[in-house]
Amino acid sequence: MKIKLITPSSADLINGNHITALRLEQILTNIGNQVTISKEYRDEPVDLMIALHAWRSFNSIKRFHELYPNHPLVIVLTGTDLYQHIKFSEEACQSLHWASRLIVLQNQGLEELSPDLRKKARVIYQSVAPQPRPTSYLEVFSQDDFNVLVIANLRPEKDPLRTALATRNLPNDSKIQVFHIGIPLSQEYLERIKLAELENSRYHYLGGFSYEKTQQAIASASLVCITSRLEGGSNVLCEALALGTPVITTNIPSLVATLGEDYPGYFPVADTETLKNLLLKAETDPIFYQELKNGCAKVTYLVDPAREQKLWHDLLKELIEC
Repeated sequence: MKIKLITPSSADLINGNHITALRLEQILTNIGNQVTISKEYRDEPVDLMIALHAWRSFNSIKRFHELYPNHPLVIVLTGTDLYQHIKFSEEACQSLHWASRLIVLQNQGLEELSPDLRKKARVIYQSVAPQPRPTSYLEVFSQDDFNVLVIANLRPEKDPLRTALATRNLPNDSKIQVFHIGIPLSQEYLERIKLAELENSRYHYLGGFSYEKTQQAIASASLVCITSRLEGGSNVLCEALALGTPVITTNIPSLVATLGEDYPGYFPVADTETLKNLLLKAETDPIFYQELKNGCAKVTYLVDPAREQKLWHDLLKELIEC
């Protein structure tokens, strides 16, 4: 099929939507389709549209539905869709009703949909192509330290400076160092980054990285810290699972749906003190650190590329046969 893949993300901004779009392009091409990625739909004749984000892609979704009301339309729901926009945006809700199928990126996402919408929703976890672990550490890491990695563009949903706050007053003998990859999306966050580095000598802001270098950083880190207030399905978590680096994360529903209720590395959103204690425990308690690694290893199968490719293959077959 000729497939138009709509993503509201700019090609020069490395974020979750951009990574998801590139991965889907590869998967859909692998199973025999012709795929083009665009920010907006421009009336091209295609057999199928897949849109990331029900609200931000609304204009493209509306235009495609007007031109091809009987062609399949698939919407991949993001975190801001599930936990914000479909609660109050008429446009986002209209997109959901026009869709032939809805994709959520983890099981809990189904719970945010009404029963009639749930019937046309499918769960497809995001996968990560297997990569060899790097033979050398990321150059800014020291093997003598406990290197905690934060990967988050600086916007409120990510609570991106929480780890910097949690590590301001650690014991002097702690070897924890925090490294942050991400792009500040406002002048306010540029100022907050500068202040965080002044207040905490353990916090190091690295700026934006390429995808490949980000993977090297994950594989080199002792731990990945995810502080999000909401997520549809975390690319960072998927990357950490695939590369074998344990995580400490907020106990928001989407992340619990991936790691499981019994995972030992959760802290409540914005709970700086609990995060601090977990980081220290991971650094100093080998048994706890191994429990984190074991908990991640248990769910690594969810990010297997062959699994995601089969689910997309089955979905397209289902749509063709409708």
